[in-house]
Amino acid sequence: MTTMNELKILVEDIHSTVVATLDRDGRPVTRVIDMMLYDENGLYFLTAKGKEFYDQLQDQKYISLSAIKDKRSVSLKGKVRNIGKDKLDGMFEKNTCMKDIYPGNTREALDVFQLYEASGEFFDISDPAHVTRGPVTIGEGETLSAGYEVTDGCIGCRACLAVCPQECIDLSLAHAVIDQNRCLHCGRCVEACPVNAIVKRTVV
Repeated sequence: MTTMNELKILVEDIHSTVVATLDRDGRPVTRVIDMMLYDENGLYFLTAKGKEFYDQLQDQKYISLSAIKDKRSVSLKGKVRNIGKDKLDGMFEKNTCMKDIYPGNTREALDVFQLYEASGEFFDISDPAHVTRGPVTIGEGETLSAGYEVTDGCIGCRACLAVCPQECIDLSLAHAVIDQNRCLHCGRCVEACPVNAIVKRTVV
């Protein structure tokens, strides 16, 4: 299921993203790419056929991207595919500067790529005392499960809450529960727990 609100923020508010692929030696390489459209089927961007980036997309069919603006960030990693000229006219209408960069029929040099299956995270620190984060998914992308969680071994000693920068640990239940939408993933709770009841979650 696609997370539409975060994709809207990515395309309409942030727009420019850092996209990573691998070069011929298997080393990561990045460039800034504008995310131009989104819908329930994914995220859309374009590039010219003559670029190495184009060849990497065609070969690897996978990207990672990160973007930040006004202390809000979105990161995603997942599968891409070339959809040719589909949505190209819409991109030029919504992003009018493209008409000056590729005037007339020179836009034929471009192909559109769709990020159609991906997972990642939205992170907002615009209110430093109350950060928020959450998963972002496109299509069948799996939800990331980073961070920490408290197991049944918790003895309710409150040591974890005492060291939590965001004070996002609830001690009102049978054992402590970390609010994953506010956790900074700093790991201080793990270090403070006297019975090793806090464990790192698996990252997909």
